[in-house]
Amino acid sequence: MRSTRSSTLLLAMAAWAGAATAPSAGEPLGLPPVPIPSDNLQSPEKIALGQKLFHDKHFSADGTVSCSTCHDDGKAFTDSPLKTSRGISGQFGTRNAPTVVNAAYFHTLFWDGRASSLEDQSGNPPLNPIEMGLKSFDPFLSYLRGDAAYAEAFKKVFGVEGPGLTIDFVKKAIASYERTLVSGDSPFDRWYFGHEANAVSESAKRGLEVFVGQGRCVSCHVIEQNQALFTDNRFHNIGVGINKIQPEVPKFADEFQRARAAGADVDKSVLTDPKVSELGRFAVTTHFDEIGAFKTSTLRNVAVTGPYMHDGSLRTLKDVVKHYNDGGKSPGDPSVNPYLSGGIRPLNLSDQQQEDLIAFMEALTSPAYAAAKAKTRTNDQTQ
Repeated sequence: MRSTRSSTLLLAMAAWAGAATAPSAGEPLGLPPVPIPSDNLQSPEKIALGQKLFHDKHFSADGTVSCSTCHDDGKAFTDSPLKTSRGISGQFGTRNAPTVVNAAYFHTLFWDGRASSLEDQSGNPPLNPIEMGLKSFDPFLSYLRGDAAYAEAFKKVFGVEGPGLTIDFVKKAIASYERTLVSGDSPFDRWYFGHEANAVSESAKRGLEVFVGQGRCVSCHVIEQNQALFTDNRFHNIGVGINKIQPEVPKFADEFQRARAAGADVDKSVLTDPKVSELGRFAVTTHFDEIGAFKTSTLRNVAVTGPYMHDGSLRTLKDVVKHYNDGGKSPGDPSVNPYLSGGIRPLNLSDQQQEDLIAFMEALTSPAYAAAKAKTRTNDQTQ
């Protein structure tokens, strides 16, 4: 039976790989066109303005934190190796900083999807007391209006000045810049879509077999015929964090619902209260079947964006694979939680299969981040 299933899988993969085609010219290999909203079209000037804003520490209450503090250009737009992000006054929040690279393709932003667009997302961290700590946008807007270079740029890009320069235009500029942060052309892309036979190792090729077969990774980390975003843009409870506190979940889920009904700010709550953070998507929707569910991360450049998961609790890809192989359970977890997504169960992967799966994920690193990958591997070997 196992031999038959394996043969069927290999035949299906061969057909799939043979049908894979490269995307249209101009897009990075392996990626579709970037979706651009009709009310925020791209322009070189707008992108340049957004890039400047993204790196401006005036966006924080004490002038020490910018967007790039937690989404560092040199760290594949994360703050690796921090488990959770550090904001003003050295405060740590409850969430690991996901990469901004390829965020242009996400349907929702943040681990719990509480923002519906890049524009929406960019307005949250400045007002969060843990992240950038502004009480309102007024001080930052006053600074922009009074800075000659910024004032000229906003007038040129958006035709606004003085009081007309509102936070909505700041959000649009930052989002425009972030939509340029796309990354394909990985060894996997060159092999799978570009048909370069030697672009990846034999171990990585076997890893793809595990990825689409016994590992069932592709169910959530999607690969399509001519593109691969490696996310289904959905939310799943995979047993991270929530397993350890499951006896308390009914009580504080009820307490959170009451607090939210009384006007509690979800954005502030999830970054200041560790227990609320573990509620995941439930904190946004209050749907009980989404307790402990978090958004499927893209796997592109995953080898350089550790540590992993919403709380940064899994340090290496080896730890991640072990968690899934053990059916959604990590060392120290008393048991799996009752809200675990249905597809999470023991995989029974051999040591070799796990190594191959990691080799496959390492082949998803784009050239721009290859140096960071080499540094990450060296650090893992010395720890």
